Amino acid sequence: MALQLMTEKWPGEVSLVSIGATPEEQGTRSHSLKIGGEKSLPCLFREGVLPHKPQIVFEVWDTAPLDWPEELARSYKEVLADPVKWAQMCVKDYKAQGICLRLQGAHQDFGNKSPEEEARLIQKILKSVRVPLVILGCGDEAKDNLILPACSEAAKQERCLIGPATQDNYKTLVASALADGHNIIAESPIDINIAKQLNVLISDRGLALERIVIDPTIGALGYGLEYAYSIMERARLAGLSGDKTLACPFICFAGQEAWRAKEAKVGPAEQGIIWETLTATALIQAGANLLVMRHPKAIEKVSKYIDNLFER
Repeated sequence: MALQLMTEKWPGEVSLVSIGATPEEQGTRSHSLKIGGEKSLPCLFREGVLPHKPQIVFEVWDTAPLDWPEELARSYKEVLADPVKWAQMCVKDYKAQGICLRLQGAHQDFGNKSPEEEARLIQKILKSVRVPLVILGCGDEAKDNLILPACSEAAKQERCLIGPATQDNYKTLVASALADGHNIIAESPIDINIAKQLNVLISDRGLALERIVIDPTIGALGYGLEYAYSIMERARLAGLSGDKTLACPFICFAGQEAWRAKEAKVGPAEQGIIWETLTATALIQAGANLLVMRHPKAIEKVSKYIDNLFER
């Protein structure tokens, strides 16, 4: 008697979010990154449709990072002080399919750049590379409320992914996203209830749930990855069970978290690359749809992992 594989069918599905508007969509991007759309838990290909692979975007800063380990900074050493050339290198040399621009230079401790400066930089990036763009603030909520609306307007109709929107700081960003045609990153501190509440608050302001991407604020390998995994799993189970407020794709900042780990900063040069690679692959198993990564070698390894996984 042949054994039959037990499968489970889900009534819900993850929202499909598109990042980047092509000329046919009134934008100028060469392509769009589509994330989400799953009708099954991660990697369970026989249980339901998993229409889109997890996507990876390269992280670029608007100012030279001062605390990046030597092994990480070496890959971009010629362009770290020029974000336009940095983005061009990622696309030309490393075949990046998307860029995540972190506006760290707007923070008062990193240069205190003005909204006008950051808006001009966004325009330069959009002209110099044609891949979809993720735009991140500097981490100071008051300053983000000034720079992100200016950057949103500068990238109008390009359908960028902009954030983070937090529980205490979402109204201004939602208004900008609605006016300029962008999607939003909703950041919650590793808490499924706060993630749900924030999505409700954002949707109540008029932005559709299908335009929200959840940042669950993950931890790296050895630094809370297991807990982050469990929170992402619970959210995905709720979304697939029919809770539309949690049926949003995930964005995970694997590079940021992995290179914070002391293990990535000491020991053999390859250790940091391994740390970022293992963090990212574990997050894919947890349901990550969009990974923001840093080291080109780690990105290459994870890209191959994704291709092999979906080929099978």
